[in-house]
Amino acid sequence: MRFLLLSITTVILLLTFTMEVTVAAEEKAKDKVQTLCPVMKNAIDKKLYADYKGNRVYFCCSSCKGVFEKDPEKWIKKMQEEGVSLEKVK
Repeated sequence: MRFLLLSITTVILLLTFTMEVTVAAEEKAKDKVQTLCPVMKNAIDKKLYADYKGNRVYFCCSSCKGVFEKDPEKWIKKMQEEGVSLEKVK
């Protein structure tokens, strides 16, 4: 009986710790500023960007900007999944 109680307590503690680590990682990812091109994953050039639905997306080259403009929703979704916060534009 003691072993069962100890096992259950250990599992609960491990699950609690795992959930806290996951939440902390998600919160950290939310604050990730864009530093990489969403298409090629190279460093961005702040002179190359596209504004889409109030957000500014930066690129490494004009070719990547063209790829983005063909399907912006796809790239925005990828960036959101990666936890990248996009710069807001007025």
